Amino acid sequence: MIPLRRILIWISGASAGLGAALAATVPFEGAELVDISRRGGTPGVHHVAVDLADPDSWPVVEKDFRQRIEAEDPELVVFIHNAGTLTPLGPADRVDTVQYTRNVLLNSAAAQILGHAFLSAVSGLSCEQHLIMISSGAAHRPHEGESSYCAGKAAIDQWVRTVGLEQRHRSPGCRVISVSPGSLDTDMQAELRAADPDQVPVSNRFRRLEARGQLDKPETAARGIWSLLDRDLDSGTVLHLRDLT
Repeated sequence: MIPLRRILIWISGASAGLGAALAATVPFEGAELVDISRRGGTPGVHHVAVDLADPDSWPVVEKDFRQRIEAEDPELVVFIHNAGTLTPLGPADRVDTVQYTRNVLLNSAAAQILGHAFLSAVSGLSCEQHLIMISSGAAHRPHEGESSYCAGKAAIDQWVRTVGLEQRHRSPGCRVISVSPGSLDTDMQAELRAADPDQVPVSNRFRRLEARGQLDKPETAARGIWSLLDRDLDSGTVLHLRDLT
């Protein structure tokens, strides 16, 4: 564990999957950890109970950023935006409109709005600042039946490239990174494997990976993501965990 004082960490979607693994593997002793999610339940973690697919929740998160920063005067602040959804899976012209709208709001809009809110909250601070967005290989490869998910992850990557360039002009500035963790053994992956291959053809590939034991553990990916804080990466970097050496 790295001994630092006054550390603030927010993780969206920390109640399950990769988010829970990130919360369980925080490499800082005594950090104040905040889970931004609907369910919560992670032991020893503050919970901001919000549905990030609802735009009314976004100002609640921004307020939490600002209040905790003002109260704690932190030396290190980290926001990992991990929350996302695959639902609904299927062709864009056939899936439920309400679910599709929620997918777009969570995967694309919420990521940008919360990223903006965090950058605004830390602007002008002298402390070390990191914003990590969880992306996916789906940002680069179109998967039939995942149009809103693919588009949302692509939007995250381009947002990171753009604001990363902006933050290079700040001093100290926030380091903004997008990272694809790879294929993980999570409930979201199980949802994808259960999809009708006629509607979501890539589900066959992931069923084969699961059968061969080739899905990575969330905890392994989480440790790789935490290692980004100590790596020499420019703000605006978009990478895959497998690219790390």
